[in-house]
Amino acid sequence: MSNDPLLQPFQLKHLTLRNRIIVTSHEPAYPEDGMPKERYRAYTVERAKGGVALTMTAGSAAVSRDSPPVFNNLLAYKDEIVPWIREMTDAVHEQGAAIMIQLTHLGRRTRWDKGDWLPVVAPSHQREAAHRAFPKKLEDWDIERIIKDFADAAERMKAGGMDGVELEAYGHLIDQFASPLTNELDGPYGGSLENRMRFCLDVFRAIRKRVGDDFILGVRYTADERLPGGTDKADGIAISKLLKESGLIDYLNVIRGHIDTDPGLTDVIPIQGMANSPHLDFAGEIRAATNFPTFHAAKIPDVATARHAIAAGKVDMVGMTRAHMTDPHIVRKIMEKREDDIRPCVGANYCLDRIYQGGLAFCIHNAATGREQTMPHVVAKAETRRKIVVVGAGPAGLEAARVAAERGHDVVVFEAANNPGGQIRLTAQSERRREMISIIDWRMSQCEKRGVTFHFNTWADAETVIAQSPDVVIIATGGLPHTDVLSKGNELVVSSWDIISGDVKPGTNVLIFDDAGDHAGLQAAEFIAKAGAKVEIMTPDRSFAPEVMAMNLVPYMRSLQKLDATFTVTFRLESAEKQGNQIIANVGSDYGGVAKQRVVDQIVVNHGTIPLDELYFELKPQSRNLGETSYDQLLAGEPQSVTRNAEGKFQLFRIGDAVAARNTHAAIYDGLRIAKDL
Repeated sequence: MSNDPLLQPFQLKHLTLRNRIIVTSHEPAYPEDGMPKERYRAYTVERAKGGVALTMTAGSAAVSRDSPPVFNNLLAYKDEIVPWIREMTDAVHEQGAAIMIQLTHLGRRTRWDKGDWLPVVAPSHQREAAHRAFPKKLEDWDIERIIKDFADAAERMKAGGMDGVELEAYGHLIDQFASPLTNELDGPYGGSLENRMRFCLDVFRAIRKRVGDDFILGVRYTADERLPGGTDKADGIAISKLLKESGLIDYLNVIRGHIDTDPGLTDVIPIQGMANSPHLDFAGEIRAATNFPTFHAAKIPDVATARHAIAAGKVDMVGMTRAHMTDPHIVRKIMEKREDDIRPCVGANYCLDRIYQGGLAFCIHNAATGREQTMPHVVAKAETRRKIVVVGAGPAGLEAARVAAERGHDVVVFEAANNPGGQIRLTAQSERRREMISIIDWRMSQCEKRGVTFHFNTWADAETVIAQSPDVVIIATGGLPHTDVLSKGNELVVSSWDIISGDVKPGTNVLIFDDAGDHAGLQAAEFIAKAGAKVEIMTPDRSFAPEVMAMNLVPYMRSLQKLDATFTVTFRLESAEKQGNQIIANVGSDYGGVAKQRVVDQIVVNHGTIPLDELYFELKPQSRNLGETSYDQLLAGEPQSVTRNAEGKFQLFRIGDAVAARNTHAAIYDGLRIAKDL
């Protein structure tokens, strides 16, 4: 048996967990009609295949009709969920993992115009900033009804084969009862800490009566809200002891912080550029104070930190949830002594930010996550070895090269720069986004292990490519900044890339026109403002930086609001003209009837990229498919067989920003799905 702390089993009541790594409850927003159907099941089972001890589904499943999900969650209040749960739990158990589900009533953390349009309820009339609904203050019959709903839902989950249920308290209704900031009820459910905790314990009593003792019950709860007047650390320790001493539950899952605002949520679930494992020591204090099984997860992205968490006795089970979205086979690779093959989570938070905007959770650099039905995490070998030439060593090109090499092909990569990475190497120059370079470093390592040949500082032309006698050519040359967007004065502007790269020094009074709305605009703004300049970020959109999304926006705002930066929405930069050493920026609006001017010494335009596609079009007439990709075959997972030029010697494809300006995930997805069937 291994002496690795992470690989030691843990006895949780009657349940033996095969190691110390868990996937904590999270909602990838894959349900269909509120049910965990094929996509949801495939995603969950993949983590069980990868060796995790316990996977928890739903983040979290709704127990009542007046707790409508604000994104696509499971609906645990429906009887029809039971057979779908059973299919999933059986499949997970077949892989040797345990499985639990998280249940909740959202309380005020939802909206009244979702689901059945029922009133939002809470222990006070106070609105939650994040979801904006003004709640009805709970009545006695509401409390009785919701307690029963929890018990009914737990009974359904046991019938579906779950090993246990975790109640989601933090930020949700149970926590709204527990916190003095959100509980304005009179006794017996308001006032003292014991009264405020009564709802939580009444829910557990009702559940335990239904499910018996041979069912694991736990709670994910706030042990310190870190808000003036809220639950503090001393309260949290008292709450933890109350939970243990109730005899109703089997473990604690500790959270520190609050999630009623975007900044609060981001501190609970930190993103890239923020400290790793910021609340681990605090979880250890709770475990020491209670001597009770303790779980914890909050930006524990790497095996070394997870191993420390267990070896140091901080926690009994360590959650690596976003890490398992990036690589579902972490435990298997630990067991096989292949930790250097683990695909690293870079904390980009593309997964969570997408669901909070109503999308499915996808990992920024594992395009198979959430697509397990069609995309492989482990690529199968090809029957015939072929010569593959990839031009461009950005994320798209490197993914195509990695996958093709894993298929067993002979792969050659040409890159004009002296280093791989493309736009990722540029974005990683910002301290906050330096973790992004791991997307490139991991792919380079995987390519080198599989014998991919790289030619850097090489501007590949058609002759260079054809000299390789390729069977397949993949153009992944990316794009260049598109700044030619003004009716007059385009020669007076610079790009956001120019600023980020350091090729152009910041001015002292700068206008950034950003209608791409991605990281590059805010990165340039931060670089300029930190240099001591005055900067205005202008967009014609009704909100700025929409592609950055909520949680990623938080660190930018914390930085820029302290500097000389202003944000202007719904205005468009139309033209520019020189006036001495200054530039006159002429500003209009898509809404019409507006003409303004700004006098600045520098204009920065962030308007995406134009494909760098000359080589593709040079090679196109000589290719067998004339560059065509069969979308039917691509989406069906079949090899490309288009022949438009019988004299052509090679297939030609282009991917990533060489096609059109998109994002890192799209580029990697392009590379995976074209190369996996070569």
